Amino acid sequence: MSDSPSHTSAPSAEEKRAELRRAALEYHEFPVPGKIAIAATKQMVNQRDLSLAYSPGVAAPCEEIVKDPLNAFKYTARGNLVGVISNGTAVLGLGDIGALDEKDPARLVEVIAALEPTFGAINLEDIKAPDCFYVERELRKRMKIPVFHDDQHGTAITVAAAMVNGLKVAGKDIGQVKLVTSGAGAAALACLNLLLKVGLKRENVYVTDLAGVVYEGREELMDDDKRQYMQKTDKRKLAEVIEGADVFLGLSAGGVLKP
Repeated sequence: MSDSPSHTSAPSAEEKRAELRRAALEYHEFPVPGKIAIAATKQMVNQRDLSLAYSPGVAAPCEEIVKDPLNAFKYTARGNLVGVISNGTAVLGLGDIGALDEKDPARLVEVIAALEPTFGAINLEDIKAPDCFYVERELRKRMKIPVFHDDQHGTAITVAAAMVNGLKVAGKDIGQVKLVTSGAGAAALACLNLLLKVGLKRENVYVTDLAGVVYEGREELMDDDKRQYMQKTDKRKLAEVIEGADVFLGLSAGGVLKP
């Protein structure tokens, strides 16, 4: 008489998270720590190669760069280097975990601006709002290389493309739709700023955050970037302003919009 087949229960959500965490740590540690390697772009197989890459040969491009700093793009990897810089104050899903990083926006600008001679562009990451707006604006004024804030511009480009095409499919005019957003951080405000440029009307935008609707006269959790989206309304909650909306833009916690 055969034994009845054994049944193993499916792993729980907690077990799946634990396994994902274990696998992620293993992935980052082995076979060598990290995910990026540096490899030579020129052959270095003999003494002559080394004499060109290092002394005395390296003196020649150094002298050309002294004559014209832009020659760094010709003789070094500068044009192919992007500095990805964060102070860890708004890490996705983790919040402010950059305990050892520079938190003062003005000093952060100084640190990043000093890196200009090394990089071809700067990509800002995980800097909390409203500090991120100040940092980006100041760096764009001072630096002669592109400055991109992924949390703002990467999200905004994607959202704008999706909304323009979605409204086209739905047969709606972007200049006539009512948009409500949950969230008023870097990503949300950057999305709204870009959407206004592609035709969305400012008067049709309602912003909500942890303190509710962004309305005229509100002082709680306000800053200059958020104030430009204040609405003259007596409605104070997301559930109130969502009525009649054509588009909901969710850039905060999940599950805030209830049926």
